[in-house]
Amino acid sequence: MTKNGHGTCNKESDECYTPYYAVEPILKYINSDLKVWCPFDKEESEYVKTLKVNGNKVIFSHIDDGKDFFNYMPDEDFDVIISNPPFSLADDILERLYKIGKPFILLLPLKYLQAKKRGELFVEYGLQLLTFDKRIGYYINGDMSKPKEGNYQASSYFCWRILPKDLIIETLNKEVKADE
Repeated sequence: MTKNGHGTCNKESDECYTPYYAVEPILKYINSDLKVWCPFDKEESEYVKTLKVNGNKVIFSHIDDGKDFFNYMPDEDFDVIISNPPFSLADDILERLYKIGKPFILLLPLKYLQAKKRGELFVEYGLQLLTFDKRIGYYINGDMSKPKEGNYQASSYFCWRILPKDLIIETLNKEVKADE
């Protein structure tokens, strides 16, 4: 399947929803007065819910609502872009993010550090990395009953102009719940 000519979508890799415990570590780097655009998210996204609880004004948009990241820009201004995007479109997404010029925090597979197009972007613009002591268990293909744990790919937040230093390693607390 191809979405608007921007690469090939793989259902398994593109429908990986982020659990709360993987969103929580970014809060210490996001001031509550920042306005956040979550361009691959719906209202029930953990990013949207968690950032709102943090006090952030959140703009969310999703291709299912006719707001394709590649040809949509929110009407109101925002300070930072945060999301877990479709992995199969990472090259095109990163290219557009750098062109937008706003700080971003994007959850991607750690192996995405190495690739010709992405590598050229990272060299040209720079990159910060927020990574973890263990792997994230994602909700797969819309099944929100329990995150898939086990030998899933290592993921990190690929960031630009937001972290206090270029490499940060956080401890994931998989026991933490959004309502605690």
